[in-house]
Amino acid sequence: MSTRRSRVSDGADRLWSVSEHLESILSQVKPLEAIELQLLDAQGCVLVEDVTVQAALPPFDNSSMDGYAVRVADVEAATAEHPAVLEVIGDVAAGSGDLPEVGPGQAARIMTGAPIPPGAETIVPVEWTDGGTGGGPATEMAAHSTDPAGAGGEVRVHRPARAGQFVRARGDDVAVGELALAAGTVLGAPQIALLAAIGRDTVRVRPRPRVVVLSTGSELVAPGQPLGPGQIHDSNSYALTAAARAAGAIAYRVGGVADEVETLRATIEDQLIRADVVVTSGGVSVGAYDVVKEALSSIGDSFEEGEDAQDVGGHVEFRKLAMQPGKPQGFGRIGPDRTPLLALPGNPVSAYVSFELFVRPAIRTLMGAQPVHREVVRAVCDEAIDRSPEGRRQFLRGRYDRRTGKVTPVGGAGSHLVAALAHADCLIVVPEADTSVARGAEVDVVLLD
Repeated sequence: MSTRRSRVSDGADRLWSVSEHLESILSQVKPLEAIELQLLDAQGCVLVEDVTVQAALPPFDNSSMDGYAVRVADVEAATAEHPAVLEVIGDVAAGSGDLPEVGPGQAARIMTGAPIPPGAETIVPVEWTDGGTGGGPATEMAAHSTDPAGAGGEVRVHRPARAGQFVRARGDDVAVGELALAAGTVLGAPQIALLAAIGRDTVRVRPRPRVVVLSTGSELVAPGQPLGPGQIHDSNSYALTAAARAAGAIAYRVGGVADEVETLRATIEDQLIRADVVVTSGGVSVGAYDVVKEALSSIGDSFEEGEDAQDVGGHVEFRKLAMQPGKPQGFGRIGPDRTPLLALPGNPVSAYVSFELFVRPAIRTLMGAQPVHREVVRAVCDEAIDRSPEGRRQFLRGRYDRRTGKVTPVGGAGSHLVAALAHADCLIVVPEADTSVARGAEVDVVLLD
């Protein structure tokens, strides 16, 4: 089998807009194929089918209280001075199948969740009675049972109960044939609870995308390790992995990779087997040690000949975008499965902003989840923005107050200001044509988590 090598092209001959780059990515990213998964394995996934109810929930009338199942007529005149005295004919526990029939002047002791016995029309809570057998008020009902069936003795009821009181009717939650969950629903704990309650043990979903995150740079040191001269701690791989998980993906952090072409190339090749998306940060500019371009240009070199040769080719394009931060960007599809690869700039803020604008929508598209994009609102800028580069769309960190509809810039425009990013909850968008924003002017705001 012949091998097609990766082709890297340089889109830097023109300046791409943010919208053009995003559209280029999403046009080449399609939702993952649907699969059948066990309920717990489907957590965080998106349904691809409407789920209808096959069995009513609850499946039978049952009691919402510990008490007594009685007829309405037998207790409608009950008072504390003149309680209704009823014969206790048996116990009904949750899961009971053989139910006593409640006739005139009778009561069945019943537990929460137990089916309503035939003849009974309502439930009298135990607190409304003397607890049974003619004694004082009771809280432990089981102590009054006189035989295995609970028959024998009597109970005094000192309050009336209306028909159906404290009764959970069959189908009160969802009825047979009703839509339980619609296609497109993201499955969280409440949705999985509903599926289990209506008897579904598997469900058809789109799997959560597997995202491999790695950052490049010989200066990177893992957190917890001492820094040497010229070194910094690797924050990008942590930030991007966390962001991928927050977007709904299963993310694998590879960590920092040295500025060595062969090492980076081999690392990416090794990771393709478990990746639906590869995200790199760093090495996409024009510096002498920006190795991502060079590594991708030779990613297929080690699979030249032989029966086991693989098609690890693809196409990666590097572009300059009319945005700040995040001007250098790369995107392509590599490997035998044409796995999407998004190459982000290395400055921490640039990498994170680029993730929010480009990687997160790609992940959401792979999931088949809506909305694909972050919510954008209009807000009043509470402080003036004195300078923004002409011809470039600027994304500034900010804090948004939903009560007042105002947004305040946090920190400066520098792409290295991680602390400012940590205190922001939105991105303030300054359009390409604007070089400043006056205090009190309206701006678009991209809301983050």
